[in-house]
Amino acid sequence: MSRNAVPLTTHDLVARAKALAVAGERRVLGLTGAPGAGKSTLAEVLAAALGPDLAVVAGMDGFHLSNAVLERHGSRDRKGAIDTFDDTGYATLVERLARAGRGDPPVYAPAFRRDLEEPIAAGIEVPSTVPLVISEGNYLLVPSGAWPAARALMAEVWYLDPIEDLRLERLVARHHAYGKPMPDARAWALGTDQRNADLIVRTRDDADLVVEWTA
Repeated sequence: MSRNAVPLTTHDLVARAKALAVAGERRVLGLTGAPGAGKSTLAEVLAAALGPDLAVVAGMDGFHLSNAVLERHGSRDRKGAIDTFDDTGYATLVERLARAGRGDPPVYAPAFRRDLEEPIAAGIEVPSTVPLVISEGNYLLVPSGAWPAARALMAEVWYLDPIEDLRLERLVARHHAYGKPMPDARAWALGTDQRNADLIVRTRDDADLVVEWTA
């Protein structure tokens, strides 16, 4: 049965994340939802509120396949689709993050540069002393490939479910801000992104929390 989204404030979500950040332990919090749901924004808000001693963001987008690989695969025009990510690499990273203990060396995670539209290796340092890693991405609850292996190592996964018009507005604005002319930004949001969203929304009820949050 589909659950209603819970309207929670930033304060509420920070408090719930802080409860996961237990000193001497390591937990991974997943944030998922359709493109434009606010995952990256909420991840950064939570990390800033908790501070660098308690939380670090290491997201899924660092596992985008490079543009060169996508060109070889013939999937450059579908960038962001589930098969344009290295799901096994992501699951391996989540395992390393989840199992890291105090005294272990840092784990270096890839970052994603939206201005370049490319992943950057070892762009994020995750010290072993940080108790909470926040990992956001579209496909965290998909029941195929290596995604379930990653999800099994997460303490909680929250599904962000904003009002649809707001989500689309954010998404078009983001594409436009990173260089797409407005007609192309809207076409991508309603085409490639929407096909991905249709897959992601089917995972909604597998989340630990379905939340309506507006930054």
